[in-house]
Parts: sequence; structure tokens; C-alpha cells
Amino acid sequence: MDIGVLLPTGTAQWDPADDPRELVALGRLAERSGFSSLFVNDSLVSPRIEALSMLAALAPATETVTLGTAALMPFLRRPVQAAQSLASIDLLSGGRLTVTVGAGFPGRFGRPLYTLSELPWDRRFARLDETVGLWRALWDGADAFHGEILRFDGIPPTTRPFRADGPPVWLGGATPAALARTGLMYDGWLPYPPDPADYASGLRDIRRAAADAGRAAEDITPALFVSVRIDDDVEGGRRALEGYARAVYGMPLEELEKIQAVVTGSADQVRQRLGEYVAAGVRHIVVRLGALGLSSQRDQLERVADLIPAVRGAAARASFTPGS
Repeated sequence: MDIGVLLPTGTAQWDPADDPRELVALGRLAERSGFSSLFVNDSLVSPRIEALSMLAALAPATETVTLGTAALMPFLRRPVQAAQSLASIDLLSGGRLTVTVGAGFPGRFGRPLYTLSELPWDRRFARLDETVGLWRALWDGADAFHGEILRFDGIPPTTRPFRADGPPVWLGGATPAALARTGLMYDGWLPYPPDPADYASGLRDIRRAAADAGRAAEDITPALFVSVRIDDDVEGGRRALEGYARAVYGMPLEELEKIQAVVTGSADQVRQRLGEYVAAGVRHIVVRLGALGLSSQRDQLERVADLIPAVRGAAARASFTPGS
């Protein structure tokens, strides 16, 4: 059972006096506190530290934690250059990189970014899958790639990653098409369904698709992206999380909870709710800390760290039969 944390790289999550260089120190604190991974997200919607730059800074500053994206949007980058950057981070971290990818969403989180990237919105999922296929080919030493959308010949030698097969690539998303594509070609799944039952059913669909493709269930890491806030004053905690939802997403908490996994309450309440996702099959939890300001983020980090042994114990006790 792995439990990681999403670092607050967006300026909307900082206090005015916060120094962004403290993010590296926060990552080191998370590693010392027992978290097994550090993730960063990727967007042009609001100012933030660019995702791959953040991971490159964390690579020499940490020793054992997985470094991941949640989620990287490949259409924001030239595909060959992105393969080079990801391989470089994998090298610098000694093979600790995991890449979660996504194609963006309708509205301000998607179509306008494609316009800025000078790419069509149509066939975005096919472009995403081909981009991942191109990366894997380049990491394996290919000098050409011929897809339906991406076609390259005469590619000069590119940086090879630390691991011979390159970093694992996970997919975000929970539509039926995303579930089928995860089972067919991705190494992990990182959704954020509000209901653990939806997670369990999605994971069953992925494993069926994997079996149909001749893949083993163990080839795909079942992960979860979840916003967490622990507070002894439960109502006060919800008010703080309300402020977080409005600052980061521009929407009330009530609306955010309808579309994303959000867990808040006392330590026991949070432990029990995370345990429901563990029972649904989750084996890598990526926690986004529901707090504004790096000082409050550190406080929440320490509170969640106290739950790590209990959540891992729940995973050890959970019985999950692949394909069930």
C-alpha cells in the first residue's frame, strides 16, 4: 500500500508571504514522515510551478519516494521533447518517476488549452494514446514512429530513461472509454470518484479489459486521487475546505464533492472513509491536502502522516480477488 501527497504547486494554494522554494522542503518532510510518493499537477489555467520543473528539483533532494504527475497533459508539450524531459527526470531520480496523463476536460480545463497549444480538440484521446506510444518507442531506442496522428522519421538519438522499459504511465479518468484504454495499454489508473462503489466497479471493468488484452491484473496499479482535510473541529474543517474549493476551483465545496473524491472530518472519520476506498481495491492513494498556505499544508501533512500505519493495515487486511 502506497500513500503519497500532492504538493501545492499552484499559487492559489499559497499565502502571500510563502516562498515557493519551500515546496522542496515540504517534499523532504513528506518523505521523512512516511509518505511513499510525491505528485504534482499540470495546468495553464492558474499560475503554478511547472510540473516537470518541480519534479526535476525534487529528484536530487529526495531519496526513495516515487515522483509523479497527477496528471500531466502531454498536449501542452512537443511529444519528442516531453519524452526527453521525462527520461531525464527518471535518470536524475534513479528510476523513481511515474507519469499519470490526461487529455483535459471540456470548459476552461480543456479546449482553451488546446487552442494555446495549436492542437485540435477533436481526437484528443487518440492523440494522447499515440503520444504515450511514441514516448515508449523513443525510450526503447526507436528512431521513427508511425501512428495515425503522430508520424516521425529520422529521430536523432534521445535520452534513455533509468529503467529499460521507461517509467510507468498511468491514466486519469473514469469514462467507459478511459477504463477500456487503461486495461489495454496503461500501467495504472488514477481517478477521483466521489463514491468508493464507483471505484470498485471501474476497477472491475479495467481488469476485464486487461484480461481481454492478455494482461494480468497485477500489471495495472489501482490508485486514487483524493482531497483530504483532518480537523478536530469538523465544522471548522469544512469551512476551511470550503475556502480551499473556492480559491483553487472557483466553486463551492458542495459542488466539488459531486465530481471529486473529498474526505474530511476527524482523524477517525477520514481513516474510515479512506478504508472504504481501500476495500474497493485502491493500493496507491495520492492525497491532496485541503489547506491554504504552506504552513497549514505542513500541519495537514503531519495529520495525514499519523494515519499512514492504519491505512496500510487496512490494505493488508483487505481481501481483493482480481477480476471479482
